[in-house]
Amino acid sequence: MPLKKTPLHSWHKEHNGRMVPFAGWEMPVQYSSIIEEHKAVREFCGLFDVSHMGEIRVTGAEAGKLLETMCCNNVESLKEGKIRYNAILNEKGGVRDDVTIFRRGAEEYFIIVNASNTDKVYAAVNEYCSKQGLNAVVNNESDNWHLIAIQGPEAESILSQELNTDLTNIGYFAFLDMEQDGRPITVSRTGYTGEDGFEILSDANTGTMLWQSLLNRSINGRHPLPVGLGARDSLRLEARYPLYGHELAEDLSPVESGIGWIVKEKEVSCFAMAELLRQKEEGTSRNIVGFALKGPGIPREDYRMFSGDRDIGKVVSGGHSPILKGGIGTALLEERPSGELSIEIRQKRIPVEIVEGPFVQGTAGKKRKDR
Repeated sequence: MPLKKTPLHSWHKEHNGRMVPFAGWEMPVQYSSIIEEHKAVREFCGLFDVSHMGEIRVTGAEAGKLLETMCCNNVESLKEGKIRYNAILNEKGGVRDDVTIFRRGAEEYFIIVNASNTDKVYAAVNEYCSKQGLNAVVNNESDNWHLIAIQGPEAESILSQELNTDLTNIGYFAFLDMEQDGRPITVSRTGYTGEDGFEILSDANTGTMLWQSLLNRSINGRHPLPVGLGARDSLRLEARYPLYGHELAEDLSPVESGIGWIVKEKEVSCFAMAELLRQKEEGTSRNIVGFALKGPGIPREDYRMFSGDRDIGKVVSGGHSPILKGGIGTALLEERPSGELSIEIRQKRIPVEIVEGPFVQGTAGKKRKDR
C-alpha cells in the first residue's frame, strides 16, 4: 500500500526534508539537524506538520456515556472549550490509544488520535456504540482536517503576530474557534514537546498558508524552524510524554504504562475499572520507568536492563538528550528491581539511575514571566 502524504509533502521535499515512512505516511524526519531543531523548540519555537494525526467526532445524547465507558479519565465533567488527555481502553483495560478529547458542546466531543491507531480506534468506538445501541454517532473526519503545531517559549508571540489576536486567554488544554482571512480555524493550547505552544486545526489550504506565513514571522530577527519527527521524538522523551508502541500498548494498562494518574473512579464505569483502581492503589509488578545513564552511551529500544545480574526488562524509548547531554530513556521492567540497575550497551553494563517525572522541565502550562 502506498504511503499517505500530508498537504505539505511537496513543501517538505522542496526544503530539504529527509522523508521516511511513519505510521503509513511519508513524513520528514529532519530538515537541518535533529539537535538544531530540538534546541530551536526549547529556546525559541518550531513548527511541526502533524496532519497525519486522526480526528474523530462523537455526537448525540449518549456520546458522553459511550466515551466514559471506553476511557479511563473523566469525560462528561469536561467543560465546553476545554480539552482533556485520556486513554481509550480495550475490554481488558489495555491502552488502545492515548488521545486528547475536546468538549465542543453538550452532546459533542472531538478526539485527536495517533495516526497509526486512527482506523482501529474509530472501528472500536463505532462497533461498541452499535452493539450497545447507544444514542450516539461516531464519524471519522481525519480526511477533512489539516493540523500543524507551533511549540516553544515564543510560540504565543509568533502565533499572536500571525493571527493578530491576543492568545494569552487561551488556557492550557483549552481551545478557541476563530477565523483567519475569513476561514474557520481552531487553536488549542496543546502539544507534544513539553514547551508552551499551540495546535491549529483547519482545512488544507488554510493550513498550508499558515505554515508558510508562520515560518516568515520573526522576533529580533529569529524565525521559527520547521521540525521533523526526529526532534519531535527527542523532545517528547525529554518531557517524558509516552508514545504508542513504546510506553503504551494494548497489553499494558494505563497504570503499568506510567499514566495511572488519568485512571479515575467514576459513576459510569470504564472497561476494567475495578482492576485499574486496584493497580493504582496497590501498584503493579511491571512498570514503565524513566532512567538516565550514569556513564557514556546511548540507550536504544530493546536494550536489556539488569538489576544486579538479573535481566528484568528492556528499553522502550531511548536516546541522547540534547539539553542534558547524556543518555536518557524509559524501560519496561517486568519485576521490581532489587539491586543496582544497569543497561547493556555493546556488551558493557552501564549504570543507570531512575528518574521520576520529566527529564527536562519546559514551559508547557506555565504563565509567561513577562506578563
